[in-house]
Amino acid sequence: MDPSALNSAELEHFITQEKQKAMVNEMVAKLTSVCWDKCITSTPGSKFSSGESSCLSNCAQRSLDLSMIIMKRLQSMNSMP
Repeated sequence: MDPSALNSAELEHFITQEKQKAMVNEMVAKLTSVCWDKCITSTPGSKFSSGESSCLSNCAQRSLDLSMIIMKRLQSMNSMP
């Protein structure tokens, strides 16, 4: 996409989308790091143990749920007059 061909509204929309992508990538990286440190307590083998797998799944789900709650709260705060 050639930025010089965009009008200011399109450019603003494009920048917003890119910021959102960067935030998602950062969140996934942090989630991976936090859950890995919490759930993988020994040197991993070729497969995760059932406890590790369950812990990773639960950790990721809780983190995503919390992120959704925070995003909804921020959206509601932004929509208030």
